[in-house]
Amino acid sequence: MNLKSLSKLNIKNKTVLVRTDYNVPLKKRGTKYEVSEAKRIIDSLPVLNFLIKNQAKIILMSHLGRPKGEPDPKLSLEPVAKYLKNKHSFSVKFVGETIGEKATQAAQELQPGEILVLENLRFQPEEKKNDKNFAKKLASLADIYINEAFSTCHRAHASIEAITHYLPSYAGPHLKNEVDNLSRIMEDPKHPFVMVIGGAKISTKIEAVQNLHPIAEIVLVGGGVANNFLKAEGIETHKSILEEDIEVKGKTITYLDLARQIVEENKTERILKDDYIPLPKILTPIDVVAARSKDSTKTQVIDLSSGMADTPNDKDLQYLDIGPRTIKLFTDLLLRAKTIYWSGPLGVFEQKPFQQGTREIARAIAKSSAETFIGGGDTIAAVNQFGFADRFDYVSSAGGAALEFLAGKKLPGLEALKS
Repeated sequence: MNLKSLSKLNIKNKTVLVRTDYNVPLKKRGTKYEVSEAKRIIDSLPVLNFLIKNQAKIILMSHLGRPKGEPDPKLSLEPVAKYLKNKHSFSVKFVGETIGEKATQAAQELQPGEILVLENLRFQPEEKKNDKNFAKKLASLADIYINEAFSTCHRAHASIEAITHYLPSYAGPHLKNEVDNLSRIMEDPKHPFVMVIGGAKISTKIEAVQNLHPIAEIVLVGGGVANNFLKAEGIETHKSILEEDIEVKGKTITYLDLARQIVEENKTERILKDDYIPLPKILTPIDVVAARSKDSTKTQVIDLSSGMADTPNDKDLQYLDIGPRTIKLFTDLLLRAKTIYWSGPLGVFEQKPFQQGTREIARAIAKSSAETFIGGGDTIAAVNQFGFADRFDYVSSAGGAALEFLAGKKLPGLEALKS
């Protein structure tokens, strides 16, 4: 994808409006809030250093959380401004609005190398409506627009799409890096290419699986996503999470139907383990760790491959992690891979009884000799929790945008930056 980039842009003394993704977790300390996890801020440092080096005046804008189109003190970007100032020694100012007299004055007073952080974009209802007048007012603050928020490029919002009609617009280095890495997975992965798909919801992953499974050697499925595939294969899932119906062009389609379709498309495809054991291309768990709720400490391992009849006591069970035999099988396949893409934990890793699957799969991917790509907030949280954060070739903080990109969809924010 050819995106307009910053490489030859003259930005000296220009005011540059940068759309970042500073949707970071905050924690309360006393009466104030502060940044508790800063990966997305750290991802923006290269563009900030580039702009400062080239004596630009910098205005940063972002959303944070899900305010309802009105100010919410718990979701202010002021803690982000303080983090940039205190942790990275930037010259940073904060203004408690996105548009208006104060924002305009603060922008006009900026000096080369200084940074102004605007208030949360989603305090304005016009942001999510892709309102042209709101975008025009934002654009009036600057000479140039840079998009560094790949993770929001699937949204047609004012600060992502509409604004590009009013300012010369470019892709920032982090956004371009995300696009380049995800494109490489789609266009030129080294083989064997293994996908690992987990998480709670099949709805966020199914289209990426549909688009990529033809080029992957195998798709390892776990977490809540696996339940729809297990059910599609005729395996009882009891009270495990299942996503049901969606409306597509006036027709009702179930995720169970979509999972069944993918299973049917691949039922004749087999891969060989140890060069003689045939395995299906869409590989679901062969055993699971189950309990009556995610808060339960009383667990049991259920063998899904034995055909063993259920007992009445099984009816209230939920499948909350992949089992030990599945971990061993998935690990063996991952260690043979040359490219691995992983999105979504394999179980309820936040609870100790259901951590092992995600932890051991993270360990196997980190240990493999493959080129490794991981993505999504929950996946990143898991690898941080288990101490594997620095063991992967590429870590994408984008969740929905990355999955829609991998599904082959056109993202409004990227379409607006095409050269």
